[in-house]
Amino acid sequence: MALLQTWREMAYSSEVTPEESERFWNGYFQLEQGIYRQILANPEEIVRGTVKELAEKYQVDLMMMVGFLDGINDSLTQPNPIDEMEEDTPVNLGYDKEKLYWHMVEAKAKWLYELPEWDALLTEERRKELYKDQKQSGTIRKGKKIGRNEPCPCGSGKKYKKCCGKNA
Repeated sequence: MALLQTWREMAYSSEVTPEESERFWNGYFQLEQGIYRQILANPEEIVRGTVKELAEKYQVDLMMMVGFLDGINDSLTQPNPIDEMEEDTPVNLGYDKEKLYWHMVEAKAKWLYELPEWDALLTEERRKELYKDQKQSGTIRKGKKIGRNEPCPCGSGKKYKKCCGKNA
């Protein structure tokens, strides 16, 4: 069984109590924050190694490293093959800093996007722009309602009620 599937079964198990789940996630978030502190502190260094080597490097359990790799994958310049990942699969942590920040905001991971290490990577203004852009990306705006007697927007020259609005 691929590591990712094992991680997801463990992390999202319905067989644990809400208290156990909360304890699990709080522990994971602390480990995750520790790894991010290290990789954000050295942005020039692209960390490479096998899944097992990275787990050892950051002193975390193998499954916790799989969870971390799952979480960061969309922010990497070259995504890892997380679906087929095994202990000896080579992976990298070369991230795009703006994508990473944006995804942290999207995940509502305040404990990550407010890390002081971001100060050296992105200006405060840029972080505010990325934050605002991400928050607006989920906003749905309705267009102006077309009146029944207005010209149809399809360009037919007919009134909306006699054209595209006939079945509306």
